[in-house]
Amino acid sequence: MILYHGSNIVIDKILLSKGRHGKDFGRGFYLSADYMQAVRMSENVVRREGSGIPVVTKFEFDETSLDGFNVKQFDGYTEEWAKFVLANRKNRSDEQVHQYDIVIGPIADDAVGVQIRQLSRGFITFDKFLESIKYTSPTVQYFFGTERAIRLLKRI
Repeated sequence: MILYHGSNIVIDKILLSKGRHGKDFGRGFYLSADYMQAVRMSENVVRREGSGIPVVTKFEFDETSLDGFNVKQFDGYTEEWAKFVLANRKNRSDEQVHQYDIVIGPIADDAVGVQIRQLSRGFITFDKFLESIKYTSPTVQYFFGTERAIRLLKRI
């Protein structure tokens, strides 16, 4: 399968240390099978970083070669997914809150930080939190969180 990564630079070598803390599935390398989602992400990165140009790097991923990998797949916006995203979004340490090599599942809405604060302060219920963090146009994201996992990606 073909996956895309949006950034402000071409990705010649994946460096997990460049991943940001507090992302949906933890600190790692994120891709999408949706080219336009990667384009939007590249534009967001340029705005956030204030440098570079929007770039989408294309990778090939053989999803049939996952034997021996610890993979978690979420099949939608479930309570389990929301709790997983919440735990990862709150984590600012270099240690992951999970042991998965690869996580596949929906993207949370970009305003999830506001919703986490609302939940933490008791202003909204967990059910309201789950409903509010669903992305407006559901897109699946692919998280690669270990050196072993990123070796499954071939830049093309």
